Amino acid sequence: MKVVAITSCATGIAHTYMAAEAIQKVCKANGHKCKVEKQGALGIEDELKAKDIEEADLIVFANDVGLINPERFEPYKEKVLQTKPHDVIKNPDLIFEKK
Repeated sequence: MKVVAITSCATGIAHTYMAAEAIQKVCKANGHKCKVEKQGALGIEDELKAKDIEEADLIVFANDVGLINPERFEPYKEKVLQTKPHDVIKNPDLIFEKK
């Protein structure tokens, strides 16, 4: 399975990166490919390419604030799982439970 995610939190510092790490770890542990775009205090890091989004089986939004360029995901709404950074840090397996 190919998973892409965007993480962002209100301050754009700790939870953004902690959520990204949690998603990457749970994907690796389950044998899934994963790319995570972080939208934090430094702006967009590791920006997802259109091909990454198109080929994804699961798109995870782990955000507390509005996403930058959310229109990129409009054609793929049925693949999107919405959660909060804190929730995915606490229980990263939830990204697979809800799908």
